Amino acid sequence: MDFLKRLFGGGGQNLRDGLYFYIQPRGCDEVVRVRINMMNDPSLDESGGYLVRKTVMGVKCFQRAELTLTFDRNRKLINKEVSGGALVDESDYDAWAAAQNPEADASQ
Repeated sequence: MDFLKRLFGGGGQNLRDGLYFYIQPRGCDEVVRVRINMMNDPSLDESGGYLVRKTVMGVKCFQRAELTLTFDRNRKLINKEVSGGALVDESDYDAWAAAQNPEADASQ
């Protein structure tokens, strides 16, 4: 069975290939989790490093924010910026997500 998964790509992405950022667009209560696929998303820039630019919009709030990430030539993160919103912690995302489904917490 493992042979078929490898052959057809089953099993999903490896977590080490992804970076997660949490963005709260300006004027929104919603916190959006953004996954950056380090094998696919970075684009080579003119300085020899890499750049990722993602436009972020929530499901409940339609304000947009833009996440800009700069990496060196070894794909090490050197700068992160958000325009139109704020970069928040994973704990902020977890708290927001838990508040969206209070019945799930009560049943546990």
